[in-house]
Amino acid sequence: MHGRLKVKTTEEQAEAKRLEREKKLCHYVTATKAIFEKRKLEQLDKEALELTSQILGANPDFATLWNFRREIFLHLEKETPEEMQALYKAELSFLESCLRINPKSYGTWHHRCWVMEHIPEPDWARELELCNKFLESDERNFHCWDYRRIVVQQSQVPPQDELAFSDNLITRNFSNYSSWHYRSRLLPQLYPDPHQQGRITEEVLLKELELVQNAFFTDPNDQSAWFYHRWLLGRADPEPTIRCLYVNREDASLAVAFSHPVAVAPASHDLIVFGDESPLVVRWRTPDGRNKPSLMWLCDLPSTALNDHWPQHTFRVLWEEGQSQKECVLFKGHKDCWSQDSVTEEQVFRCELSVEKSTVLQSELESCKELQALEPENKWCLLTIILLMRALDPLVYERETLSYFETLKAADPMRSAYLDDLRSKFLIENSLFKMEYAESRVVDLSQRGLTILCHLEHLLVVTHMNLSDNLLRCLPPSLAMMRCLEVRLPSPLSALPSHCCLALLNDPPSSAFVSFF
Repeated sequence: MHGRLKVKTTEEQAEAKRLEREKKLCHYVTATKAIFEKRKLEQLDKEALELTSQILGANPDFATLWNFRREIFLHLEKETPEEMQALYKAELSFLESCLRINPKSYGTWHHRCWVMEHIPEPDWARELELCNKFLESDERNFHCWDYRRIVVQQSQVPPQDELAFSDNLITRNFSNYSSWHYRSRLLPQLYPDPHQQGRITEEVLLKELELVQNAFFTDPNDQSAWFYHRWLLGRADPEPTIRCLYVNREDASLAVAFSHPVAVAPASHDLIVFGDESPLVVRWRTPDGRNKPSLMWLCDLPSTALNDHWPQHTFRVLWEEGQSQKECVLFKGHKDCWSQDSVTEEQVFRCELSVEKSTVLQSELESCKELQALEPENKWCLLTIILLMRALDPLVYERETLSYFETLKAADPMRSAYLDDLRSKFLIENSLFKMEYAESRVVDLSQRGLTILCHLEHLLVVTHMNLSDNLLRCLPPSLAMMRCLEVRLPSPLSALPSHCCLALLNDPPSSAFVSFF
C-alpha cells in the first residue's frame, strides 16, 4: 500500500466540490458587500477597481459593477494622460479575459466600447484583429459583429474590404445571419440604385440572387439565407407622400390621404390648402376625431371657397414636411373631384421588372419548386415561392399563390394567423390592380376569406365595396376614411343615419362592429 496514491471516492469528491463552492461563494458575497460599501462611501479608487475585477472575472454579466468601474475611471481622469493610457490598456486586457469567459456578455462588449471612446490613444487596428479572432471561433457572435461595425467606422476600413470579409465568412459557413445582414448594409453603399434609396443596382442584385440560391440549396432548413433572399426581393421604403386629394361640394369638405400615418395640428401651417391659388384658413381633424397620427385628415372648406356660379375651382394641398402636393379641379355641376396616385404607375406594391431580372426570378421560381418537391414541408421554401410569384406577376399567379398559402399553413400551423393576414393583404392588392385596370370605383372583396382590411388609403374614392362572406371579426374604424361610399342599408344597419360612409352590398357578418363619425 505504501507509495500508492489514495483515490478519492465519489462522495469525497462531491464533498470537496461543495466546500470549494462554499468558499468561492463566501468570497463572492464578501467582495460584493465591500464593493457596494465603497460605492456608497464614494471611494472611487484603485482598490475598488481591484475588488470589482475579482467579481467580474468570475461573472462578467454583473452590469452594476461595470457601471461602478466607469465611475471610477471618470474620477481618475485627473491623472496624467500617460497614467490614464496605462490604466485603460490594462482595462482592455482585463476585458479580453472576461470575453474569454463569456464571449456574448452584453456588459463586457458595452464597457469595451466605452473604454475605447475614453482612452487617450485608441488602437483601432488591434481592436479589429480582436474582433476577427473572436469571429473565427464563433462567426455568429452578434455582440462582436455590433462592436466590429463601430471599430470599422472608427478605423475607416473601406466598404470593399468589409464586403470581402463577409464573402470569406459566408463561403466558410452559409449559416451566418450576421454576415448576410452585414452585406445588406454594405452593398447599398458600394452599389446604390439611383432610383431606390437603400437598394442596389440590378447587376449586383442578380449576382447576389445567384449566391444566396447556392446557400439555401446547400442547407434548405437554415433560415439566414432565406431572410437575405427576402431582402433582395424587397423594395426601398417609399418616401412619405400624399396619395389622394378629394373635395366634396355637397358637404364642403376636403380630405387628404397619405402613404404613412402623419400627425397634423388642427391649425397646421405644414399642411396648407389653396383654393384658386389663395390660401384657405381651415382646421384639420381625423375621421375618428382623435387627431392622432392618421393616414387621412379632413377639413371643412370656408363658404367663400365654393361658388356654384363659377365654371371651376382649383384646390391644391401642399405638405411641406413631406415635400409633396396634390391638385384637383372641381367643375361646375359636379358634386366632387379628386386626384389619386396610380398603384401601377407609382409602383406602390411592386417594381417593374426588366427582361433580365424577370428571367432570373422565373428561373429561381422553378428551382424553388424543384426544391419544394424534395422538401415538401420546408416553410422557407414555400414562402419564397409565394414572394417570387408576387414579384413576377401577382395577378397571373393569384390562384397558384392561394394554393401555396394553404400548403404553407399546413406546414407551419403556428403562424397560420400571420399567413392569413398576409394572404388577405395580397388579395386586397390584387383587387386594387383589377379595379384600376377596369377604371372602376367598385371593389368586390366578397368570399375571399379575408381576415384583415388594409390599404384603405387607396380606396378613398370607391363608391361600392362588397365585404360579405369573409372571416373579418370586426370592421376597422379606418373605414370612415372612405368618403364616397354610397350607403345601402341592409337590415342590421337600418337604424344608421344616411350620411354614414359605408356601403355593404350584402349583409355584413353578424359579429361585425362598425364605428361611424
